Amino acid sequence: MSLADKVLAVNDDLPIRTNQPVHSGKVRSVYWLTEEDSARLIKERGYDVVADTPLAIMVISDRISAFDAIWHGEGGMNGVPGKGAALNAISNHWFKLFRENGLADSHILEIPHPFVWIVQKAKPVKIEAIARQYITGSMWRAYEKGEREFCGIRLPDDLEKDQKLDELLITPSTKGILKGIPGVPEADDVNVTRQNIEDNYEAFSFRNKDDIDLYEKLLKEGFDLISDELAKLDQMFVDTKFEFGYVRGKDGNEKLIYMDEVGTPDSSRIWDGPAFREQGKVVENSKEGFRQFLLNHFEDSDILLNKDRMDERKALARDNDLPTEALMNLSKTYTDIAEKITGEKIELSDNPKAEITEILKDQFKLVD
Repeated sequence: MSLADKVLAVNDDLPIRTNQPVHSGKVRSVYWLTEEDSARLIKERGYDVVADTPLAIMVISDRISAFDAIWHGEGGMNGVPGKGAALNAISNHWFKLFRENGLADSHILEIPHPFVWIVQKAKPVKIEAIARQYITGSMWRAYEKGEREFCGIRLPDDLEKDQKLDELLITPSTKGILKGIPGVPEADDVNVTRQNIEDNYEAFSFRNKDDIDLYEKLLKEGFDLISDELAKLDQMFVDTKFEFGYVRGKDGNEKLIYMDEVGTPDSSRIWDGPAFREQGKVVENSKEGFRQFLLNHFEDSDILLNKDRMDERKALARDNDLPTEALMNLSKTYTDIAEKITGEKIELSDNPKAEITEILKDQFKLVD
């Protein structure tokens, strides 16, 4: 079996019982369970949710998204070997530590397979919660051009590239296109200030103003925990994105929880400590290395950076087979950092779809 065959690229065609269309995002596909199956699993598995909570099966893939486009490689390589399993393993590791240290819950109820989460329906907060410990990436590019204010926070004039900031910066952006909010452009992924959020907290799907303090507290707690754990491995947690949402517990009360993945090489920059400390060199243990490869691989890198050229960018991703070496380098990045963080070997499945189907059929009775 070739490596390309081991990649789980298409994940929206599994025979999971559902009466709704499968929602397929850039990387994950979501299968909403029937009311009957949701209620049955809540009872059988003892999930800490209200009895009528909708549940879903979330299946990750090995597809690779960068600059809001899906990329592929030579020889039918439509993803990155080991990527899905590595990202899930890392997220699961952090969520376990969050629970053990008394942080908020997540929307994940059970993990029956390395590619699969059983999740409860959550109402997402419409914010990409971004925290930065170093000035790099897009923030540095803007700073270098003279910008000093980011999300209402003023930075000093004497910062250098990749420098550690005096404090953790929270620089939120919009999740989706929000309309009718004064001072906030009607576009996805635009920076907002804390004042924007306070003045329009309902438009950002916060239940009350106090939860703005709570989301910042959870963001800082999660960031600090991951940063401290990575430091023990001599890795640097540079910046990351968290997402939050509301769910109901068994008592019927709503609570703010972590959503999606946390602390992964897809949602974060992670730098190698020894290389940075001893050589002043940034060695990426995250997807950022692949993003830099793309910027250098194509002659006109502005296509990747300029949101007004999205049609050209999608065509670039569709029409170009990337070198196998680039995807295998990224595979090594993902699996190496996952094994370092979790202390466990990431095994490539020969047939992940068959494994997932068997488990969901035999153990959860979700396949007819």
